[in-house]
Amino acid sequence: MKRMKQAAALAVALGLALVPLSASAAQAAGPATHKGMTWQVLAQGPEGTVQVGGPAHSTPSDPYNGDTLPSVSLPVLCINVDGSPAPDGISIGFYNGWAGGTVALSQPVKGSRLNSQAAANSICQASFGIGWRQAEFHDGRYGPNLEYTGGWSFWAYGNIAPNARFWTAINDQQANPWN
Repeated sequence: MKRMKQAAALAVALGLALVPLSASAAQAAGPATHKGMTWQVLAQGPEGTVQVGGPAHSTPSDPYNGDTLPSVSLPVLCINVDGSPAPDGISIGFYNGWAGGTVALSQPVKGSRLNSQAAANSICQASFGIGWRQAEFHDGRYGPNLEYTGGWSFWAYGNIAPNARFWTAINDQQANPWN
């Protein structure tokens, strides 16, 4: 108790505000204001697999600038990469890699809540548990021993409705709500 009082006094002396431990960095950062990239289900595959990716028709996905305003509520595409081997019957390549795990959708959230990668990952962890995070554009792998990283779509285990649209991250472009 004495140390807490000393820390509080030091913070006041330095002009710092103490943030309660329950407050997250996402809350402190304020709402996201950038368009975010969204994907949808592209195909259903064998043994409970699903291909997710950026649609080219109707409302296309934009991995360079984002395609959906942060005021829109959509689920977050979550993934748990556990090293699951790809089942037979899936064609794997650069544009349709194997993610080596399972995908699922969170409850819908406004893109404005996705003000950091950590905020998006915390939604997945709160929805599905430790080891889950927001899926990313480059999660698909291909080649010998799946040693190469691809993009644009990937296969994983999962049961997602065919018409679902969802927030998906990209790590090398400015197309996330937090950018």
